[in-house]
Amino acid sequence: MPEDCKVETALEILVGKWKPIILYQLFSQGTMRFSELQKALPDITKKMLTSQLRELEYHNIVHREIYLQIPPKVEYSITEYGMGMGPLLQAMNEWGKSHIEHLNERYGESREVK
Repeated sequence: MPEDCKVETALEILVGKWKPIILYQLFSQGTMRFSELQKALPDITKKMLTSQLRELEYHNIVHREIYLQIPPKVEYSITEYGMGMGPLLQAMNEWGKSHIEHLNERYGESREVK
């Protein structure tokens, strides 16, 4: 791969089943509590959600705000730096929709691609 190609770098942030979906939720819903993210993504385990959020936090894409109260409250939001991913995620979402339409036209099936 050419030295100036940084697609792999971008994919490191987005790789996996859950990160793009977590990011899409945070972009579309705004700041969310951990429990709200869990409800929005019912198939993700608590451990996996925590792991994915920590990785996104490490890359400065997601901000974690801890409120010292009882019970503890933690909120997640997109950082200013992470906002730069918005157009990329929107483009990926639009392409995904058109790809589903393309496959439906090509194979005559009405289905969601996973």
